[in-house]
Amino acid sequence: MASTSNAPTASESVLLLGATGATGKHLLRDLLASNHFSRVVEAGRRVTPTESLQDAAGKEKLTQKTIDFEKLEESGLKDEKADVIVIVLGTTKAQAGSAEAFEKIDREYVINAAKAAKTDDPKQRLVYLSSMSANANSRMLYTRSKGLTEQGLAALFSDCIVFRPGLLKAADRPGAPRLAETIYGKVLDVKELAKGIALAAAQGSANLAPEALATKEDPKKEGVSPYWVVGNKGCFGLSRLWK
Repeated sequence: MASTSNAPTASESVLLLGATGATGKHLLRDLLASNHFSRVVEAGRRVTPTESLQDAAGKEKLTQKTIDFEKLEESGLKDEKADVIVIVLGTTKAQAGSAEAFEKIDREYVINAAKAAKTDDPKQRLVYLSSMSANANSRMLYTRSKGLTEQGLAALFSDCIVFRPGLLKAADRPGAPRLAETIYGKVLDVKELAKGIALAAAQGSANLAPEALATKEDPKKEGVSPYWVVGNKGCFGLSRLWK
């Protein structure tokens, strides 16, 4: 089982959205293997085939739930009473087909799913996979959407950790790989990113390891709490703590 140093000792439950994606498929296995979580709930439009998890440590802790993002009021996510919500759900404009569809999937689905899973527990926390260049004031669709999503989630949860990795390798994205990921120097592997996210999910902002190099982001907007941001170096730092 994987050790989650600095994490609270109490065993907790975690809800994962986006487990079938490039990072999510590794993250699901890491959350299952973590000795911190006693229950792992995977929710999504489609879920991981159970046969692909036959060799996964901790597979007996897994509960799977198929949901319709257009009918989240019927999803029952709140009933799972997850101590931690982890969201690695996202897309690109090219995959979505239009700017409107992109924003619906990348922002509306994410924020609405978080709302649906939110309980009355003030200690419930959220971890979200964003992008290095996220900026709510950006003129670029992708980076603006990520920034607005961060703020939307921070308005819901007082304990919110956002990951902003840089370039990723081994992302297994459909279609041609992004040019930047093939021509730049050392980049973060999605397996390393997944381990960092799993560790942060267990630790929470109050116990986040110094290796995360986390910085506090304060949008200074009414109703939006400050939140913690883990950049590319912090992703590397956290992944090295995974045992």
